[in-house]
Amino acid sequence: MCRNIRTLHNFEPHATSDEVHAAALQYVRKISGSTKPSKANQEAFDDAVHEIAHTTAHLLDALVSVAPPKDREVEAAKARARSAERFGAA
Repeated sequence: MCRNIRTLHNFEPHATSDEVHAAALQYVRKISGSTKPSKANQEAFDDAVHEIAHTTAHLLDALVSVAPPKDREVEAAKARARSAERFGAA
């Protein structure tokens, strides 16, 4: 589950609200142990995702870095190469 959470800091362009929400959703799924909460827990689940996404957005806005921003396409290409190497060697 949590493998889908990616670094969102220091990218150009900045992380979108959809990316922040997706990371928050994965986090809540992981800690709750549920990918789809019951109807009784849906509101608590949704509230947690909303609060974590909100806090994450504030964190990303407050973080500073002296390193140059990373390029999303370059990082995605590196990840694909690592994946191909792992699965190609199997």
